[in-house]
Amino acid sequence: MRPLDYSIDRSIFDDSPGYRRGLVVVRAASNDQPPLEELLRAEEARLQERLRGANVAEHPNVNAWRDAYRRFGAKPSEHRSSIEAMARRVLKPDQLPAINPLVDIGNIVSLRYLLPAGVHPLPADGDGIALRRTAPGDAFIPADGSPAEAPLPNEVVFCQGNNVLTRRWTWRQAAGTQTLPQTSDVFFNVDALPPVTDADLRAAMADIEQLVREHAGGQIVARLVLRADAPACKIP
Repeated sequence: MRPLDYSIDRSIFDDSPGYRRGLVVVRAASNDQPPLEELLRAEEARLQERLRGANVAEHPNVNAWRDAYRRFGAKPSEHRSSIEAMARRVLKPDQLPAINPLVDIGNIVSLRYLLPAGVHPLPADGDGIALRRTAPGDAFIPADGSPAEAPLPNEVVFCQGNNVLTRRWTWRQAAGTQTLPQTSDVFFNVDALPPVTDADLRAAMADIEQLVREHAGGQIVARLVLRADAPACKIP
């Protein structure tokens, strides 16, 4: 099996200086274990306490994503970053669904550090994956079964070839990208914009690794940070 190319287009860093993406790759995990509901509820309670009475949109970690969305033409009030949407839901208050260990780990770490952290099945083969601007032929298949969409020009998308895995950077994953109980090989994306520090990002990645070891097993085969001076890698 050949390594999988993973890259971030230079234009992303040009528009959002200081952006970094942490990458944690896991193979042979056991994801058919019970969901991590107790841990998820505890993290929800901590976030509710931290942000009690606050305007979520004004939190520096959330406002950084609102600014980034505006720069590529998205309206933050209509298309909220994953972390803003998640935080607003928790503060209603409402509960996030406990789904399976790997998905729950991404949500737990997102709430703990107030940054986007998502999990994707690791492609077995095919084109490399990239965070980039839209290109002709790109298509997004919504997870709700509605017709395929063509992302807007200049939109930031996460793709494999012309198959859009996530629209609007961290906004919404496509059909077929869900991590299921039988999914054993995955990668976590952990997105950081200033004021999130390198130390915060490394701590979030370390928490993902620890939670995976405790609740899903498997092997961590790669851990690295993509940034302006190191925008690409090969996943073994």
